Amino acid sequence: MKINGVEKSRKGVLYIVATPIGNLEDITLRALRILRSVSLIACEDTRETSKILTKYKIRKKLLSYYRPKESQKIPYILNILKNGEDVALVTDSGTPGISDPGYLLIKRVINEEIQVIPVPGASSIMAGLMASGLNTSSFKFVGFPPKGEKRIKKFLERLKYERSPLIFFDNPKRVKNFINMLKDSLGERDIVVAREVTKINEEFIRGRVSEVLKNEKLENLKGEVSIIVEGYKKKGHQEEFKEIVKRNLKRVIKEYGIPKKIIKEILRT
Repeated sequence: MKINGVEKSRKGVLYIVATPIGNLEDITLRALRILRSVSLIACEDTRETSKILTKYKIRKKLLSYYRPKESQKIPYILNILKNGEDVALVTDSGTPGISDPGYLLIKRVINEEIQVIPVPGASSIMAGLMASGLNTSSFKFVGFPPKGEKRIKKFLERLKYERSPLIFFDNPKRVKNFINMLKDSLGERDIVVAREVTKINEEFIRGRVSEVLKNEKLENLKGEVSIIVEGYKKKGHQEEFKEIVKRNLKRVIKEYGIPKKIIKEILRT
């Protein structure tokens, strides 16, 4: 039997299904068809997934699959797949495995030689970039910063000379403090704070870092937040970077784990 032109083996198929990040209309026809066809939907929060299923009149068996319990749920899902039944993996919003649960299951399923099929859809990363107004010919998705000021500072220092826009996720209560640290570590740059994208209270706060920090809206941010920061543009930064690396070669290798081969390639460019 073929599904989407792909020959299906006797084992089931794990579908990685992207779901809306806010507006429930942002789901593909293919995703709805897959959700209707599978035997089980593994979801981060059954209550959140039920909102989508109710809207589109889909009734399926749900399994709670969230980060602290991932390892415990994998054997059950594998058993279903090995019995020839299909499973859909979804998260509360967006794409499983991208700063969301999913990696452990996907890796295990691949190791068991079970087919994995991605079903793409809405993405908070792409949505934020689309409306950022920054040059997005390339970008670097960084995800959530670590906890603790010392760790964040070290984390940002590694990104200082990245020329592509940087995309961060963060808790709304920590955003203002994080942007202050961005200014100290990366300097004055264009920045966009994207809040509740695709939802009723969608909002974009744009400007130079110092301007955004003065915006009163940062004081009581709520909901999902992405922070998009302009890449490094200072003229001559490559030579400056090379000199820093040369002076601190051993420390760079030890602290940042960058292979010596890669460092040599950077210095040659």
